Amino acid sequence: MITQTSTIRCHWCGGDDLYTRYHDEEWGKEVHDDKVLFEFLVLESAQAGLSWITILRRRENYRKAFANFNVHAVAAFTVDDVERLMQDAGIIRNRLKINATIANAQHFIKVQQEFGSFDRYLYSFMPGGKPIVNQAGTIPVSTDISDAISKNMKKRGFKFFGTTICYAYMQATGMVNDHVPDCAFK
Repeated sequence: MITQTSTIRCHWCGGDDLYTRYHDEEWGKEVHDDKVLFEFLVLESAQAGLSWITILRRRENYRKAFANFNVHAVAAFTVDDVERLMQDAGIIRNRLKINATIANAQHFIKVQQEFGSFDRYLYSFMPGGKPIVNQAGTIPVSTDISDAISKNMKKRGFKFFGTTICYAYMQATGMVNDHVPDCAFK
């Protein structure tokens, strides 16, 4: 007799196929590519005040609207681009968030110039320059590290990147692996 066992996953991804695929293939996986780090900066900042699935469902629209997450292209967006984006029903049409995305792209480039890469900047906050694997089984909404990163980024002019968004960003990019201990994707 063959019994079928289900794969154990973190509870938050539920039964939504998109959420499950994101959980299995991306969440908690280390990312060191600045283009992907910029993509998640855009998406996590857009998520402020909304659910992550809302943004995840619009991810492809964000990719098209924000020049395939080309940081230099986004940094050069003009007032006309802001108006175009305000008409784009495929993204969250919040003028403050759109303007923040453009400004954040400009700040992102400055950080790259200062540190050599945005990745190097981020990992300068991490103990030993390494990601954290959370074994506790409880998932915080922020940590001392996310506090420090968001505070430093705010000082550098970044917007929509408080400590809670920063911690979600850290989870999304694998700076911290918060999969529960029995998750098959830990």
